[in-house]
Amino acid sequence: MKPEKRSFILGNGRLITLGEENRIIRNGSVVIEDNLIKDLGNTEEMKKRYPDLKFLDVKGKVIMPGLVNVHHHLYSTFACGISTEPAGNFVEILEKLWWKLDRALLLDDIYYSSVIPLIKCIKSGTTTIIDHHASPNAIKGSLKRIAKACKKIGVRSVLCYEVTDRNGSAEAGKGIRENTGFIKKYGRNQDEMLGALFGFHASMTLSDKTIKKAVKAMADKNCGFHIHVAEDKADVEDSRSKHKKPVVHRLQDLGVLGEKTIAAHCIHVNEEEMDILAQTGTTAVNNPSSNMNNAVGTADILKLLQKGVQTGLGTDGMTSNMLEEVKTAFLIQHHQKNDPRVAFVEAVDMLTKTNPKIASRYFKHKVGVIEKDAFADIIVVDYYPFTPMNEDNFYGHFVYGIGSSLIDTTIINGKILYQNKKLKGINEEKLNATAATFAQNVWKRIQDQ
Repeated sequence: MKPEKRSFILGNGRLITLGEENRIIRNGSVVIEDNLIKDLGNTEEMKKRYPDLKFLDVKGKVIMPGLVNVHHHLYSTFACGISTEPAGNFVEILEKLWWKLDRALLLDDIYYSSVIPLIKCIKSGTTTIIDHHASPNAIKGSLKRIAKACKKIGVRSVLCYEVTDRNGSAEAGKGIRENTGFIKKYGRNQDEMLGALFGFHASMTLSDKTIKKAVKAMADKNCGFHIHVAEDKADVEDSRSKHKKPVVHRLQDLGVLGEKTIAAHCIHVNEEEMDILAQTGTTAVNNPSSNMNNAVGTADILKLLQKGVQTGLGTDGMTSNMLEEVKTAFLIQHHQKNDPRVAFVEAVDMLTKTNPKIASRYFKHKVGVIEKDAFADIIVVDYYPFTPMNEDNFYGHFVYGIGSSLIDTTIINGKILYQNKKLKGINEEKLNATAATFAQNVWKRIQDQ
């Protein structure tokens, strides 16, 4: 049975297209046909051009592309409220919290710990995510469970499993197989809602043998890797001690870097490593809230961009709200550089221009822009400008106006998932209650470790 066609006009709003040539159409409309954007322009013109289509009136609110998060950890959900032994540094944070949590996850836990942040994505206007998953005691089928959650909630997602040697070579092998099996099904733009990468944890928990095995398995897959890079000095020190070279050099020598590869964090990389990232076309992803929370340092995004490194913005599982993250991204740069003039434009560009470019590589059509033939991933924001708004000053409105306003409507793949600030077809209260039960069992398993 063919899926039901969805065709309608979303209009009578302040239409913001984003993309390289951001346009603001003051009385604008978007024409949606099935899962794609068919047309856009002045509301009256669109009504005349498509007289038979249903018209959804946003009553002057802002219409803009859905936002993109290029480094998420859905599995971190059950850490909310957890009681663990205080950690004094990043390695202790891993050992006392995250590695205990991921070992406690079973397949059903994975599903519910994915559903909850995906709902938060919809409610905060995030329509596409690139996720990075770990569950050492439930590897086989883990990505299938996350994919099921993504399909149910309706968020466009790129998934991978985090391969590591910290639990032994047998489990590393299971992680490799989990990635390659998922890539076979969802790589190369085979699905309109799901994409795939190959996940690694970090250089400091990976042997050369495992990395080489994974790179060999990926030789004919035309698919990149997703790995934490120099998030903490411990990763750098480990690479220099064991392999006599910096992290980025090691990953380059082993064939991990490339145009479809994501290097998350890149805090403790030197200028030579930045040059390598730029030369190989590898994407760096800044995660400022998480970095501040873990006290691991601040990525020099200005230097990365100056060097020509494509640099995006993620949350590292701290939140699903990209409007929160973009403000953090430039505020920490102001503080770090002791200069209030820096990084404002760069931070917004990372979210509104670079993130859509990164995510669009893994799908057949563009995401994160309103233009013809892009995926119909669109949000309506309950925002009415209180000062003049145009293309020249939009970033100020985006951060200080839209950023503190409520999302009214979220449309993903042409389907209305959230309207008038209400979820459609999703019982959030029931799902939260069920997730809480699973979380309690996960916490008990953590205590028993």
